Amino acid sequence: MIYESFKAEDTFLFGEQIGKACRPGEIYCLLGDLGVGKTVFTQGFAKGLGISEAVSSPTFTIIQEYEDGRIPFYHFDVYRISDIEEMYELGYEDYFYGEGVCLIEWAGLIKELLPETVKIISIEKDSEKGFDYRKIQLEESQL
Repeated sequence: MIYESFKAEDTFLFGEQIGKACRPGEIYCLLGDLGVGKTVFTQGFAKGLGISEAVSSPTFTIIQEYEDGRIPFYHFDVYRISDIEEMYELGYEDYFYGEGVCLIEWAGLIKELLPETVKIISIEKDSEKGFDYRKIQLEESQL
């Protein structure tokens, strides 16, 4: 599925749509360069889950847990993971194989830990289509 976003609000709304449709046990891998709108997408995703608290990127904490939605939401940002052992220390398996939904930014850095099948969301800019344009692609695949 390909979605074209022409402003941040579009990206938010698409994230919200995906959040409303997601199910327990699913893992979403969010890929894209710095500044493409991963946090905006994630905020919409959280709203789609019914989460009311503010959502920000857990860059320095690696994981942020949200329990007040229709299902638990675990937001990972593994950009600063320097050693895969850090994921074991976090108890990643409890999150990946639990009853919540996971969204993982920079998931390519931990691909050896991911289940065989995940949902991949990639966000790309295309300056020829405008400063705020984003192409968002959702597919079920392997990293």
